Amino acid sequence: MTGVPRLCLIEDDPIMGESLCDRFELEGFSVQWLQSVAEARPALQRGGCDAVISDIRLADGQGDALFQEMMEAGSVTCPWLFITGYGAVDRAVALLKLGATDYITKPFDLDALVEKLRGLIVQGGETGGAQTARLGVSPAMRRVESLLPRLATQAGTVLLTGESGVGKEAVARELHRLDPATADQPFVAVNCGGLTETLLEAELFGHEKGAFTGAVRSRAGVFEQAHGGTLLLDEVGDMPMVMQIKLLRAIQDRQVVRVGGDRPIPVNLRLICATHRDLLQMVREGSFREDLYYRIHVIHVRIPPLRERREDILWLAGRFLDEYARARNEPRKQLTAAAEQALLRHPWPGNIRELRHAIERACILSTGPLIQAETVFDEPGTEPGTEPDERGRLTHYLKACEADYIRRALDLHDGHIGHTAANLGISRKNLWERMKRLGMSD
Repeated sequence: MTGVPRLCLIEDDPIMGESLCDRFELEGFSVQWLQSVAEARPALQRGGCDAVISDIRLADGQGDALFQEMMEAGSVTCPWLFITGYGAVDRAVALLKLGATDYITKPFDLDALVEKLRGLIVQGGETGGAQTARLGVSPAMRRVESLLPRLATQAGTVLLTGESGVGKEAVARELHRLDPATADQPFVAVNCGGLTETLLEAELFGHEKGAFTGAVRSRAGVFEQAHGGTLLLDEVGDMPMVMQIKLLRAIQDRQVVRVGGDRPIPVNLRLICATHRDLLQMVREGSFREDLYYRIHVIHVRIPPLRERREDILWLAGRFLDEYARARNEPRKQLTAAAEQALLRHPWPGNIRELRHAIERACILSTGPLIQAETVFDEPGTEPGTEPDERGRLTHYLKACEADYIRRALDLHDGHIGHTAANLGISRKNLWERMKRLGMSD
């Protein structure tokens, strides 16, 4: 969508309508305020708006009946969001099944509503079909996404950097999808940090039968498997120095030799390297080869952490709610205004990965159609452990908060100290010292 986003507000309450119009216009929206079904019907038939916000109960009719009428006439051409009271939630859920995009319950938070609308407008696009956002609706991710079509067809080597869990693999897959030459070819991903040097070499380049104990048959490595397509080397900064030399040779020669073999095998692929580390600093420290750094640093794309693109939080949460419902063939659950605010306030040290887990957990624990704020983060069967003890001393409370924060970060990184420390922005030594001080080092 280009230009000023256009909203159609159907609201008969003069105080709420004026308040919403004022806020939306301050946020840069163009608002058409319609105060009745009779006024809204011809305006909707004309089209030309990027999103519709409608109250369910109106003075001269029902917003849901108007929506169904527009659906039957083929006049619903943009995202449609309903405002409802808690007593009408069942009606709103029924509207979702008919094709409505979302609903909010009174009282609602205006900040959350504005962010929701921005996401819906970017996702829905203009009438006639603007491109749907695939990576995020924030300005930062829209900039990243705008780069990808050209990179997909022009760049043979791309470096993606960003904290753990920010979605580097999703960006890599989007690059692969956008190139007509590779879209139907293999996309292969391997984590360079999770394997020993010997296993990593065999994983990358393959091995011949009998090359080592257990090699009972020949096997192609990921370079061969990705021939004609895309190879993602994740956490390339964790690669041992010896393997860095072999990787550099493979990139330069565009061929590989299997472990235990001597026959060069040509490969033609797009190489995407990803890391959460500062590779340039590693070059200065001598832990990453300078020649390899410049070989893979042809095009560099930084993926910002979720705390720097908070507009994406509710958009991503909505996608995860959709995925959960679709996978289980059940109605989509909705976040209450309080739950949305809880998501927006959370710092998300684990980024998108943590958000996905939080939404999945909330869906499992919520027995009704609404997800409450306390369901998003609380874990059943355990005590929170972050309330002040009976002495009410602030130091004890802060220690408990810090321990809980570190524990969550460790869980997100499967207990990996190095990755957790990098994600928290501290050194491994600092993390160990904190854990020892908090009684977490056992």
